[in-house]
Amino acid sequence: MTTAAASGTPAAPVTPDFADRTDFENADRGFVAGPSSTTITTDDGRMVWDFAGTAFLEGDCPDTVNPSLWRQSQLCARAGLYRVTDGIYQVRGFDMSNMTLVEGDIGVIVVDPLASAETAAAGLALYREQRGDRPVTGVLFTHSHLDHFGGIHGVIGGGERVDGVPILAPQGFMEHSGTENLYAGTAVLRRGAYCSGRNLDRGPTGLVGTGLGFTTSTGTPGLLPATIEITRTGQVETVDGVVFHFQLTPGTEAPSEMNFHLPEHRALCMAENATHTLHNILSLRGAVVRDARTWSRCLDEAVQLFGSESDVLFASHHWPTWGTERLTAFLSAQCDLYAYLHDQTLRLANQGRTAAEIAEVIELPPGLARSWHARGYYGSVSHNVKAIYQRYLGWYDGHPSSLWEHPPTESARRYVDCMGGVDAVVARAGEYVSDGDLRFAAQLLKHAVFAQPDHTGAKELLARTFELLAHGAENAIWRNCYLMGALELRQGVTGAAPSTGGMPDTLSVEQIFDALAIRINGPEAWDHRATLDWHFTDLDEQFRTSLRNGVLVPTRMDPADAAVGFEGAPGFEDTPADVTFTLTRPQLLDLLAGKGLDTIEHTGDIGALRTLVSVLDTTDPDFPVVTP
Repeated sequence: MTTAAASGTPAAPVTPDFADRTDFENADRGFVAGPSSTTITTDDGRMVWDFAGTAFLEGDCPDTVNPSLWRQSQLCARAGLYRVTDGIYQVRGFDMSNMTLVEGDIGVIVVDPLASAETAAAGLALYREQRGDRPVTGVLFTHSHLDHFGGIHGVIGGGERVDGVPILAPQGFMEHSGTENLYAGTAVLRRGAYCSGRNLDRGPTGLVGTGLGFTTSTGTPGLLPATIEITRTGQVETVDGVVFHFQLTPGTEAPSEMNFHLPEHRALCMAENATHTLHNILSLRGAVVRDARTWSRCLDEAVQLFGSESDVLFASHHWPTWGTERLTAFLSAQCDLYAYLHDQTLRLANQGRTAAEIAEVIELPPGLARSWHARGYYGSVSHNVKAIYQRYLGWYDGHPSSLWEHPPTESARRYVDCMGGVDAVVARAGEYVSDGDLRFAAQLLKHAVFAQPDHTGAKELLARTFELLAHGAENAIWRNCYLMGALELRQGVTGAAPSTGGMPDTLSVEQIFDALAIRINGPEAWDHRATLDWHFTDLDEQFRTSLRNGVLVPTRMDPADAAVGFEGAPGFEDTPADVTFTLTRPQLLDLLAGKGLDTIEHTGDIGALRTLVSVLDTTDPDFPVVTP
């Protein structure tokens, strides 16, 4: 039988039942108390979270928002302390993510302490107002994304006790939490500003959410190293009398992630592997492509390991699912969701379809399409299919004309010339807008803007086209990207992007040198040579960084050669260093920030350091996106 999707003919859309209020009942179930103030601020009074900013969602859906997305945003806007089951509570609506609190024999174990110290501290304070002033006796990070560990100093550290508090995290957490957004950090932050809608006004014509939560807080992020690493599925740890059974799930929603089961509570935490939306196989902000096949199989494994032993399922976003039968059905459907996209993408790729062609024709089976939790509020079928294609086949679509295309501005000038000039393109695009073909209008107008960036009519019509596309988008991230594009076209790049804050103080020395290598301006460094040795007294480690051929090559000394040093080690004995530094890792961070040189012990020619610094590139955190 030939389906509509296989033939390329779109079928009538299958949608869930808006009369089904189960999600609303579950989102409200267990409510204990709301926030005690309308805002959360830093010590100096800067607002990092505004609870009143979501009040507009209490009304009926306007014509500027997709009704399905409006429903999801209403669910995500609920804020307060919620009881999941005896001894397990969640703080929701204080940040993009949830903070879970598991009560132990003496105190409370904090799971995923939000993105900022300020929001985490406020959430913990609300919990203590309702449940007593329990000490934090453990912290657990489910995965390596900032919104699940950044608030650590709001629950331990700062005014809270740190010594003796175990911090549990999945294998690879420290590496991936430091580097996932470091190497391409500037680009990820800039694109992430589009995804989050950071500069949009809150309201029916602007930001209505992100599909996972309303948005991310703007407080103070931090990180403390894990003290207990979860290295295998089946590992059991007891924290403050609470037994945790772990399932390791690397390569799913994050490169380092884990689920856990609390057998004494019959409760299952799915981290961010199973939430009430289709998630991303590749985040639009940029990331390593995730493995949809592995993701699906980990969900199936969770059903086998924990499904029949659980009465409630909760996650790092959204609301719980109660009942063994319901949570098992939910997990099984989520498993099928990622498996279907994976398998069908490859099926069609093996028939010669390109990523764009596959994304245009794939439809979810009716049983999934009718499920609210499978809707594309954060990920989408379209961009997930393209990500799966990218994972297996890369950027090249197989057509030789794609091998050596002109870059956007040069292509745009030629297209516009072929079409009779920018005015003609804008006029024709206006006709497509009037006819309702917003997708092609946007394609045409992109060429017009890149060919003649100062053409006011082209920019305004493209901005209006983006707005109309946003108003119909079910996916929150698509909506935010469209509206941020319209904002840039009308106002230029507005507001400074959030600073990366320099290098995180949890990076290893090797990661620090890797990050430096990415900043080397290759052409400027072609003719420079410099060899710097680094002896870290606090780590008992030695590194050599060699600048050559426009590349910074970091080499870690084998501990067996430590006694002879690089100049006596095999392969290095004939290449003495220009300068040798004896220092600590914190002093390296100071040195790279341009301070503390006078306090660092060194021998040799300090000019080698100046040579290295002179070829480090700076980045623009506010580069344009929809304009050349």
